[in-house]
Amino acid sequence: MKITYYGHASLGIEVNGTNIIVDPFISANELAKHIDVNSLKADYILITHAHGDHILDVETIAKNTSATIVSNAEIAGYYEAKGFKTHPMNHGGSCQFNFGKIKYVNAIHSSSFPDGTYGGQPGGFVIEADNNNVYIAGDTALTYDMKLISMRNPLDLAILPIGDNFTMDVDDATIAAEFLEVTTVLGYHYDTFGYIKIDHEVAKQKFANKHKELILLPVGDSMEI
Repeated sequence: MKITYYGHASLGIEVNGTNIIVDPFISANELAKHIDVNSLKADYILITHAHGDHILDVETIAKNTSATIVSNAEIAGYYEAKGFKTHPMNHGGSCQFNFGKIKYVNAIHSSSFPDGTYGGQPGGFVIEADNNNVYIAGDTALTYDMKLISMRNPLDLAILPIGDNFTMDVDDATIAAEFLEVTTVLGYHYDTFGYIKIDHEVAKQKFANKHKELILLPVGDSMEI
């Protein structure tokens, strides 16, 4: 499984010959200006919630690739009404796709589209594919529900927001890693705006103090698990 960081909370995942894009907010992100949205490949687009900094490039990518949009029922319905292919889900539910299994899990946040349309309840995703389990938290506060994820899905990687203000901060993310029983965390949702800038070295050291690794990828770089 290859995971590429496209800045903010945007990810690319390649697994079993399938390309997945998560929460694409790329074209308006100054830190991701070297990423060409129109060149991205996608068979599926996963959306954790409806805020503009997570859905900005959904329609462009979906039009370019004919990707299936996977999200909660309200977000899927919003894009289905626009003529896009969708797969609706809801909290606690899972589905087997051609590349592996996805489960939609709880997140504590808010969710509405930039036009004011209700975006349902926010969530995260657990992806089981190619003998790896990856948790993508989406925008969330620290929540005790995270303990339930590791009970069902022993994780190889957790992808957690660490920027504070809109989500949990680094300190809460270290606790989340303990709840999730994971030793490796990919941080995201940081540095994009003034509210969420972090000190990278301090953040990494806080994880190291808990005997865990925080990975902060440069925008456009990848990691494999």
